[in-house]
Amino acid sequence: MDELNALRALADHDEAARMAAHHKADRVYLGVSNPQLDGLVAEWRAALDVEGRVALAAALWDSDIHEARIAAARLLTQARMRPDDAAWCLIASWVPRFDAWAIADHAMIAGQKRLVADPARLDEVEAWPDHPSLWVRRAALVGTLPWAKMNNPKPVDLERRERALGWAARMVDDREPLIQKAIAGWLRDLSRRDAPRVRDFLARHGERMKPFARLEAAARLQDR
Repeated sequence: MDELNALRALADHDEAARMAAHHKADRVYLGVSNPQLDGLVAEWRAALDVEGRVALAAALWDSDIHEARIAAARLLTQARMRPDDAAWCLIASWVPRFDAWAIADHAMIAGQKRLVADPARLDEVEAWPDHPSLWVRRAALVGTLPWAKMNNPKPVDLERRERALGWAARMVDDREPLIQKAIAGWLRDLSRRDAPRVRDFLARHGERMKPFARLEAAARLQDR
């Protein structure tokens, strides 16, 4: 596969060892830098139509190489993609296979674009907060971050924001640190746009959050 060969040609064994120690997930690391990865992805994206990008992303992901999975996600990270049903289905198929934060976050940044493009897909995400995998539960919040960051949301987007806050409320008793951090991060981002709503959430649910998460969620409220 030419694209994997291009990645392997940039391998740095010392950097790969550092990355393996940092990310901890048991897979192959090549040590390719982000600028190098961005350059390759830009070339591939420019040469392919949407169908080709989805096919390449699927093949890269299935290699289970760290940089290849990051590249797969970046191939699908664009606001305008038509048609995008195949891209969304591929991203959603990755979610139960998440096992490391960097890959999960890159994939869900791509997922954010597809959710904003078609918010009806939130119906599929509805089940994620109750999933046995902490990575799937976390993806529900990472994927909906655009609604925490909207400065002038329309009424329908406020409804979607409330839906995501409802998922966060369902997870406040989850003791997994990554879940608590995801809830805190969602609330912290929202506090810059709607501080009263974050105060209300913390008044209702804050005592059930871990102390570090409660403090992080409230970090930007003091000036608002």
